[in-house]
Amino acid sequence: MKAILIGIISSLFFAVTFILNRSMELSGGSWMWSSSLRYFFMLPFLIGIVLLRGNLKQLLYELKMNPLKWILWSTVGFGLFYAPLTFAAASGPGWLVAGTWQFVIIAGLLVVPFFYKTVETEYGVQKVREQIPVKGFLFSSFIFIGIVLIQLQEANGGIGMKMFLIGILPVVVAAFAYPLGNRKMMEHCKNDFDTFQRVLGMTLASTPFWFIIAGFGAATAGLPSKDQVFQSFIVGISSGVIATVLFFFATELVKHDQSMLAAVEATQSTQIIFVIFGEVLLLSAPLPSMYSFVGLLMIASGMVLHSLFSNRKTSIKVNELETKSL
Repeated sequence: MKAILIGIISSLFFAVTFILNRSMELSGGSWMWSSSLRYFFMLPFLIGIVLLRGNLKQLLYELKMNPLKWILWSTVGFGLFYAPLTFAAASGPGWLVAGTWQFVIIAGLLVVPFFYKTVETEYGVQKVREQIPVKGFLFSSFIFIGIVLIQLQEANGGIGMKMFLIGILPVVVAAFAYPLGNRKMMEHCKNDFDTFQRVLGMTLASTPFWFIIAGFGAATAGLPSKDQVFQSFIVGISSGVIATVLFFFATELVKHDQSMLAAVEATQSTQIIFVIFGEVLLLSAPLPSMYSFVGLLMIASGMVLHSLFSNRKTSIKVNELETKSL
């Protein structure tokens, strides 16, 4: 339950990304600067935190020893996550981006077979491919249907092939890249690094990618405006530092349980609730329709089911351990 609550709080700070990216898109800022500036602004804050905690030297040594693995999965988890997301925000309507991003709750389950777990068999200790948790998939699908209902009020005109390519497909790529990169780095780090170290390590390792994106931004759109720099700074602190650290910490708590990981990743579905009401308050967007309220109810119900199932599973494991100890 603790991990789920932390996940919901992180989604509140993540929602700032969609609202401010929408604002920057309306003011004509380049998506390349919006994406790269976020990670540039994250660096000094994360370096300061890790330095104060006395863990920077250990992290830098690890990056030196395993640079390729860090660069690969950090570029996947951060680069192929946020660059497509900001591209879609600049190319399609905000409701489409925020709604499609919630596919991450399904994508997080579909990447499970990319991982292995160690089990004891009659032939000794072996690595076995992880299986998609069926109940978690059903609960997440229930949440996703609720999200689709929320989008119905905005999709009256239909979605053509062009909108699919620039507003949906990039977000689907981001939805797979984020949990895959995050989990691969958790698998590599094991228990050797804390959440702050892992986020800083991934930010540093993805920096070459962001320099390339920023270079293209400078060549095609010139330097960013002061307003875009300021809003990117807010996104960097709120979404890049606070939300990312909270979310990574929540996944760290349950990293050995694929069902619990699915539940924590499903908390990101609450982003759309925060985005809807944030746009109503800050961007004068219209109030949600009846379809949207039904969708919100389905999201809340799906989260409750995830929480109840996860707590029940945890209780069963505790009872089994107590029985074995007796």
